Amino acid sequence: MSPSLTVLDHLVLTVADIPRTVAFYEKVLGMVATEFRPADGSSRTALCFGAQKINLHAEGNEFDPKARVPAAGSADLCFLSDTPLAVWQDHLAKSGVRVEEGPVARSGAQGPICSIYIRDPDGNLIEIANTG
Repeated sequence: MSPSLTVLDHLVLTVADIPRTVAFYEKVLGMVATEFRPADGSSRTALCFGAQKINLHAEGNEFDPKARVPAAGSADLCFLSDTPLAVWQDHLAKSGVRVEEGPVARSGAQGPICSIYIRDPDGNLIEIANTG
């Protein structure tokens, strides 16, 4: 029997400015920043939502091991939400965040989704989607 994966535990974003990134993801996307100490004793920052975690690396000061070419603004992430996209659009407008595209029909991991697209402070593409 071949080994298999069950779930994504966390991912890492390389960012230019951790406090600026934290402020955006907390204010705009409702994530919660947490500090944690890995086994090496250093202090790290993560963004948490649901059962998920995004660890943050400061560009030029990444933790090893790391991506071969870590770079701020190189990610393309999709987040599912039960909140209707119209509510998100209103919230984003009030937060001064421009919707780059959408709502548009897309294909998600489990089937059809409807998405809007924004950019975070580093230019990462952030997709917010509803299922169905």
